[in-house]
Amino acid sequence: MSEIIPTPEEAPLRTEDRARLARLRSELEAELTGGILPFWETRTPDAQRGGFVGRIDQDGAPDPEAPKGAILTARIVWTFSAAHRAYGEPRHLELARHGMDFLNGSLWDAEYGGYRWSVEPDGAPRDERKHVYANAFCIYALTEYYHASGDAAALTRALDVYRAIERCAVDAAHNGYGEAFARDWSPLADARLSAQDVDAPKSQNTHLHLLEAYTALYRAWTCGGPEKRLGNLVELFLDRIIDPSGAHLNLFFAQDWGVVGAGRSFGHDIEASWLLTEAAGALPDEALRARVAAAARALANSVLRDGCDADGGILNGRTAGGTPDAEKHWWPQAEAIVGFLNAYALHPRRAYLEAALGAWRFVQDRLLDKAHGEWRWGVDRAGAPLPGMDKVGFWKCPYHNARGCLEGIRRIDALTDKAA
Repeated sequence: MSEIIPTPEEAPLRTEDRARLARLRSELEAELTGGILPFWETRTPDAQRGGFVGRIDQDGAPDPEAPKGAILTARIVWTFSAAHRAYGEPRHLELARHGMDFLNGSLWDAEYGGYRWSVEPDGAPRDERKHVYANAFCIYALTEYYHASGDAAALTRALDVYRAIERCAVDAAHNGYGEAFARDWSPLADARLSAQDVDAPKSQNTHLHLLEAYTALYRAWTCGGPEKRLGNLVELFLDRIIDPSGAHLNLFFAQDWGVVGAGRSFGHDIEASWLLTEAAGALPDEALRARVAAAARALANSVLRDGCDADGGILNGRTAGGTPDAEKHWWPQAEAIVGFLNAYALHPRRAYLEAALGAWRFVQDRLLDKAHGEWRWGVDRAGAPLPGMDKVGFWKCPYHNARGCLEGIRRIDALTDKAA
């Protein structure tokens, strides 16, 4: 393969770009340590009943009767475990431990294994479904907590969940994983993750977050099966989930991987671009890393072309009918910061750097809630906050934006160290 020679538009870091990246790093760290983490640390723990408050509305009012979900709990555990690894603050580890107690108490199913979808505010079982998506986030949280605390029991539990998924959710005939199961891991007729999703046997979303979880698990436990199963997931994205055009992820699939519907999610496209890079980077397969690097750049290029609005914000995507979804939610902006920095590290195209900086400017201008804290759920095309959306909720969590800051800082450090 001939060496790629950057054009002037693709030149390595200029002096002014180093200064802009240094400023971005400083602002991301300030937002993480002075905004995101303090909000979740002070506003969400439920000291009386355990775990975290299930919902806080957009104006900061908690709903004490909201159910508590495995996804939100696991994402908070992951966030404060990762924060402790980054900064060594004992209170962050204590908050992660508080979440772990609830995760492994009320949300864990001791009889059948795996984590329940949700419980009542007092921890009583509410929804006993075993969704692979939710259990993947629990693996992600458990492995991060293991790294932060050294608690081997967390890694053992992560392996228990991994083995349950491999035993009960694998499609032996067509490859990949099923979506949702009953309490005893028997199949369910309705596999939807939410009411807004297509009822299809397989989704990119569940496979994406299983990829994320298995990457973390393999880094913690390199013996046995995770390497092979992680490699299989990467191959599934390259061969099945990424559209043959290379421009985007297909969202839903039949059992035999036939595409169901034609929607598009720019946030998932850019998130997948860097999560695939992380997964391939963990595996000892140089040829696979090269294939993934090309796929990651293609996904980033497509979001750059179709998903970046003039104000720097990332549009949600397109519906199955091709209608633009022009809302701009909080999580695609966080993923875009990481994804475009990742693309820039793979190949120094200047537009990637501008897109990462633009997404952060959009967050600062439109999503930071100066009055009530945290990031707003999202805004419409004109920049007006979406009404009635949670500040904390079943899906509104600190994982995307905290991780966006942590991963952004890590990538900026790598870029600037390389250019030094």
